Amino acid sequence: MYHELLNFYDLRKPAFNTTSNPDFFFESKSHQQALSVLLYGIQERKGIILITGEVGTGKTTLCKMLFNKLPSEVKISLVLNPYFSEVQLLRAIAEDFGLEVKKANRLDIVNTLNHFLLDLNLNNGNAVLVIDEAQDLSSRQLEQIRLLSNLETKDEKLLQIVLVGQPELKEKINRHELRQIYQRIIVKHHLCPLSADEVKDYIDHRLQKAGLGDVIIPPEAYTMINTFARGVPRLINILCERALMLGFIRQEKTLTQELLATCIEEVK
Repeated sequence: MYHELLNFYDLRKPAFNTTSNPDFFFESKSHQQALSVLLYGIQERKGIILITGEVGTGKTTLCKMLFNKLPSEVKISLVLNPYFSEVQLLRAIAEDFGLEVKKANRLDIVNTLNHFLLDLNLNNGNAVLVIDEAQDLSSRQLEQIRLLSNLETKDEKLLQIVLVGQPELKEKINRHELRQIYQRIIVKHHLCPLSADEVKDYIDHRLQKAGLGDVIIPPEAYTMINTFARGVPRLINILCERALMLGFIRQEKTLTQELLATCIEEVK
């Protein structure tokens, strides 16, 4: 059925999937700034970088876009789910760097990481650890992350650590007992929702990436979408995907106010 929907709108691929696809990355002002902040922090070896944003603002897509921008000499470890013990977290980080961990104790894992990072540094390489959903890290895990940031030469940090999470992450690490890690975060950025103009540009951008097609969106429809989604990309995708489906069922290519009102009631 979905193939028929794409044919109906003359689209090559789905325009509003909620998966984090860097091919559809939209450079809003805030997303541009975030990407610049990340690249700067990594290239200048600033240690710990903090990226926060509300649910659905595109943090994971931003990370995937970052990976596409980094040169091959930068090695990456990505932790998507931090629900581990401190030792399990260390092991996950090391293994994602492609390291063989022979002993499952903290000291050996850190030593293995340190040797890897020193060798990488001697060969003009760099290493980045990205932890998504970092608001779920415990205080003990965050302290372990701080200790990893101590891996350095006399001139620079060996490991660049990107903490990505919801706004409560910043509140968590601002606690008194975690002040040591908070004071080490020199580079930070908060992802903002899209502006009204950016919502229109975002929708048009995704349609263009999907093949443009025959979707007709009147000016008042963009306004309704923005009012519902409040500039949050994931909510825009959910509503637009539902609107295209209902339009296909009705055999209507125009996203009218009535059609969108029906979809808004369904996805609330």
